[in-house]
Amino acid sequence: MKKSVSILFASLTLGLSTRADVKLPAIFSDHMVLQRDAEVPVWGWAAPGEKVTVSIAGQTANATAGKDGKWQVDLAPMIPGRTHTLTVQGKNTLTMKDVLIGDVWLGSGQSNMAMKVFASNDPEKEKTVANYPRIRMFTVSSSTALEPQEDCRGSWAVCSPVTVGAFSATAYFFGRELHDKLNVPIGLINSSVGGTPIESWTSLAAQKRNKELTPLMSQLETQVSNYNPAEEKIKFEKALAAWEGRAAKAKAAGKKAPRKPRLAGPPMLNSAYPGALFNGKISPLVPYALKGAIWYQGERNSGPGNAELYRHQLPLLISDWRTRWALGDFPFAWVQLPNFNAAARDWPTIRESMLLTLKTPNTGMAITIDVGDPKDIHPKNKQAVGKRLAMWALGDVYKFDIATSGPLPEKLAIKDGKVTVTFDHTNGGLRAKEGELKGFEIAGADGKWHPAKASVHHEICVVAHSDQVKDPKAIRYAWSDNPTCNLYNGAKLPASPFRLPH
Repeated sequence: MKKSVSILFASLTLGLSTRADVKLPAIFSDHMVLQRDAEVPVWGWAAPGEKVTVSIAGQTANATAGKDGKWQVDLAPMIPGRTHTLTVQGKNTLTMKDVLIGDVWLGSGQSNMAMKVFASNDPEKEKTVANYPRIRMFTVSSSTALEPQEDCRGSWAVCSPVTVGAFSATAYFFGRELHDKLNVPIGLINSSVGGTPIESWTSLAAQKRNKELTPLMSQLETQVSNYNPAEEKIKFEKALAAWEGRAAKAKAAGKKAPRKPRLAGPPMLNSAYPGALFNGKISPLVPYALKGAIWYQGERNSGPGNAELYRHQLPLLISDWRTRWALGDFPFAWVQLPNFNAAARDWPTIRESMLLTLKTPNTGMAITIDVGDPKDIHPKNKQAVGKRLAMWALGDVYKFDIATSGPLPEKLAIKDGKVTVTFDHTNGGLRAKEGELKGFEIAGADGKWHPAKASVHHEICVVAHSDQVKDPKAIRYAWSDNPTCNLYNGAKLPASPFRLPH
């Protein structure tokens, strides 16, 4: 125990001594992109009382480190143009080279956001054409943490045929569309981890204040209180001994060894624990100036009984991040889960939660019900995903005259045994792709769903009926994990799955 305390004291002493020199978070480094047309916070650490000077693009700002060693300046808005050098000077001088001014977008979520360009469609072709030196990506490599962290690990990479393979595919294809249309540098921050739930990406404090999540928080508190390191070690040692025997037999038989057991650590450091990834991978980025954020997640939260919570969790994450950054209602969009044969999962409810979250101001959704892979939870067509996110951004954020979404249900009317749904985002008129409309079902008071015959009326409505339901009460569309559906708008974008009433 004394040795552990000594090591801890030495590490703390080392940390305090290094604060005598000016230090910056990892995200301030060579090749970074700073947000245009907005105040740009630059912050870091130094010795208490140390004066710090920050210079870039002809402007200089000064700060004095507080008693805790922290300092921050807010640079005046800058415009895109030439390459710059950012200089931070105290007792020492730090120089960040090849700095661009443009738009910065944060991309986060689980494996489909983490999925790299080399795993997407046509990776060799994409590498060949990836000569975009004004697109840069910062990939956060830190993990979970018990408390919100001030810094992370990661570095900026300049897009090239050599580097692009390791970029988040969804974020890259999104950023490439923006770069081509806007002709400004694009900075992309990739902070994502496969197999993680939304609650890990939202601060624990925000979740504890949300009454809808009280049962979930209570379950997790019980899990933490029941954790016993000594018992877990005993379980692990028994499992390891059993595994060694099975592994030896497998080797002797020329077979693959079974998976080696792992020692269970504290639940709070698990990547599924509420706030754990927020602490380690989001908090360190605050308050780096952003244009907006994109999100691709939901698969992990689709378990029966859990999916219903997502309609509270996604708006909460958005609100939490917006509060942390203090940038107002900055633009935020997500990818609706695509078509996939999800065994023992409830993807329709997650999709519905995403649709309902569009009530949150300044948000958007890329509908991908037609570009998934029924057999692969990681569909390779990330080009389409990135493009649809970019269409939303170009139209809603940058005000281009462009379709921003597939059809979204707006109004329900029931009369004379027929159900009429009026849509928004029809963009040239609703239409069935390849034949008659498919994917519509209606139900009566008994709640039993029956396939419906449906057709487009007046280019903005779908009218549906079923001979088996004389007095319909509800309608739904594409309501399965891997639905057969074909409603599109004039911009060739698919309609969102939905049910009405909700």
